Amino acid sequence: MLGRNACWFIRIFVAVVICSGYSHPVSVTESLTVGLVQEAEEATAVDLGALLDAGDDAVVTLLAARSPVFADMFRSVTLEASSSQLVLSDTEGPVLRQVLAYLYTLQVPELPSMAPKLLVAADVYGLSVLKAHCEQQVVAQLSVETAAAAGVIAIRHSANRLKQAAVAFIKAHLLHVMATQGWAEAVVNDPQTVVELVRLIAETPTDTSTPSAGESRTGPSSQPHSGHSDDGRRPPTAVPPTTPQPDDVVISLLWNLSGKEKGKMLVAAAEEGSVSKVRTLLAAGADVEAMDENHQNALHWAAGLGHVEVVRLLLEEGADVNARDRWRNTPLHQAAWNDDATVVRLLAASFADCNARDDTGNTPLHDAARRGQADAATALLEAGADREVRNYDGDTPLDLAERNNHEWLIDILGSS
Repeated sequence: MLGRNACWFIRIFVAVVICSGYSHPVSVTESLTVGLVQEAEEATAVDLGALLDAGDDAVVTLLAARSPVFADMFRSVTLEASSSQLVLSDTEGPVLRQVLAYLYTLQVPELPSMAPKLLVAADVYGLSVLKAHCEQQVVAQLSVETAAAAGVIAIRHSANRLKQAAVAFIKAHLLHVMATQGWAEAVVNDPQTVVELVRLIAETPTDTSTPSAGESRTGPSSQPHSGHSDDGRRPPTAVPPTTPQPDDVVISLLWNLSGKEKGKMLVAAAEEGSVSKVRTLLAAGADVEAMDENHQNALHWAAGLGHVEVVRLLLEEGADVNARDRWRNTPLHQAAWNDDATVVRLLAASFADCNARDDTGNTPLHDAARRGQADAATALLEAGADREVRNYDGDTPLDLAERNNHEWLIDILGSS
């Protein structure tokens, strides 16, 4: 978050004038190397890095002059005049700090571990030179663990140099890359981009040797066939191959993962509440009863967090409605604890045990009473929960409601 006050727009205007006096436009094309870009920019840069820590006013002094995206943001805030603050919620603090440092000094940070995120930020804020440098850093550290994520970033942010390098690397180490956690996460978190990545890998020629002197990559020998034979006659029309649907491609990729890995990802997808991810993982053979280290399965997580549609899908796929975690809690305990009456009713309709006891003897109704969850308690009573059952300390749900001064629940539980 960058502070604003009444004079910030004056500073921006002055900064634009100052920068215009010290620099001239530099044409940057794909044919220029990163080194040439750096050399050109350093020759025209005004290093005002000392201003970076000088206070909120100084932080914005050069942003509009050096980033067209920031310029548009400031212009919008000026026109609306509805806030004295500009919120940048799409970039992590440490990454934004490096972006600001670059804008003030035009010195590219050498932070390999941050390079992928910094590349994304550079693209978001229209910093083409910083983006090119980050591409170089990410390419330099490609490995079987990082290649999938690098390929996804390259496609999503039009980083062509990185895209070519990542595709070539993955193709050369395909089985090793596909066995990594990075590949699995990419497939689940961004399946459409992975489908595009797979297409690029399939289309990349296996023979990637550099052409000899005098040859050109744009010459006839490397171009796709024009559709005409040498004598000018059109060859017979070929039948296009059947292209698998994206979901089919993603599912086939997920089949290569271990059962443990798919189960772990299924639990994470349920926790996230992503119906599409859960459905894809189940189609790829993930065990619907896979558990985390606390023996909580996907249904536990979805029920506890109120992801109704994920709960519905898991139940349709045969999830055990009365599964127990390490504390003997069922998914119904989780839903009652968090006062999700919709999930309570859905679980109860699937024959969840409304009087199941955890390792302290508490039923879901005990949990609702203790937490003051009136909606969940009402839904449990409607489903046939026993209000007279006692836990291992001898307390009924009404006792817990009274002890915690939940007046509304006392009325509900006390009525016959």
